[in-house]
Amino acid sequence: MMEAIAMDRQAVYEDYERARRGFHQLLESASEADLARPSRGTKWTNEQLLWHMLIGYMVVRALLVLVHVFGRLPRGAGKAFARLLDAGTVPFDWVNYEGPRGAVKVYGPRRMGTAFDRVLDSLQRRLAAESDADLARGMHYPVRWDPFFKDFMTLADVYRYPTQHFDFHHRQLTLNSSDGRSGKPEVS
Repeated sequence: MMEAIAMDRQAVYEDYERARRGFHQLLESASEADLARPSRGTKWTNEQLLWHMLIGYMVVRALLVLVHVFGRLPRGAGKAFARLLDAGTVPFDWVNYEGPRGAVKVYGPRRMGTAFDRVLDSLQRRLAAESDADLARGMHYPVRWDPFFKDFMTLADVYRYPTQHFDFHHRQLTLNSSDGRSGKPEVS
């Protein structure tokens, strides 16, 4: 029997709202030149990196489904699935890189903000509906896909993941804030 864990849902909601405010502030304050500027430590522009930050939240919706399925199967099934995904790291990396490059041609900053709001609202509703027992379920992950993936993650870990991903990439943006400093704007 799986032991239920207590998760500080309020802390996750607050992190999501902090990310929402920060994302909108970034989009609203960025000029076209800011968006076209290369980011720090990636091959993306700032606009492409912002899209990638949004995808971090979008992908969690698929991960939630996987955890609900594999969390009920023997651990060996999840381990085998994670190994299979790790074997596909090269095509994953290509899609992960090219996806934002193509997406920004379709989604402008305004549509990115709307999409961000929709996905956060969806994640917050889903988190509110999760039982503690479900939050304790987990599965193995392809650790080569993302530095924030651990070998085994619970559903609670998956809900925390996108904001870790967001914060990491936030530091790579080279957008100018209104006070003339480069980097991330003040977000409380």
